[in-house]
Amino acid sequence: MKILRHIGSLAFVLGLFTALFVGIPWYVIIAEDPVMPWWLKTAVFCLLGGILVVLLTVALEQWKKRKPKEKLPLTESAHRILLMNSTEIPDQEITEILGLVQGHTVFAIWLGKDLSALVRLILGGELIEYTEMMRRARTVAANRMIGQAAEMGADAIINVRYMTTSVVASAAELLAYGTAVKLSHIAA
Repeated sequence: MKILRHIGSLAFVLGLFTALFVGIPWYVIIAEDPVMPWWLKTAVFCLLGGILVVLLTVALEQWKKRKPKEKLPLTESAHRILLMNSTEIPDQEITEILGLVQGHTVFAIWLGKDLSALVRLILGGELIEYTEMMRRARTVAANRMIGQAAEMGADAIINVRYMTTSVVASAAELLAYGTAVKLSHIAA
């Protein structure tokens, strides 16, 4: 299946470059007859056929690998671990530093929502599709970080930070990280 997808990708790229860098200049500069030559028809066929082959192979691979996936934690974590973006916690003393904890995810929205966001981008207003995507990504990354801290026996995560990067046009990578610590109450 992977080989078929690579063949489709190659056909797409060859068709695209032939149509753009040979076909269009030929049509603009040389062509006097509006009939499309066989080689340009083949390039367009490769372009469209390549896209179709890639989409079909990806869809088939996803369908074959369908199994119960990891349920993404989209609600508050069950662990009661304090998250702070500072290095100190009022009325608490840090007794042990357990180390770096992190949670990571890459989220994307499907094409339909991406097109809706594009319309909103043109007309103005909040891009709620991307807002929701980032909210879900933040929750998943934070819960993974909290889960890692819970495995270490942490009471809190201090100096919590979020970092985001755009992977492709409609996907974002989100990393949550901080320092897992043990706490004790300060006697007044």
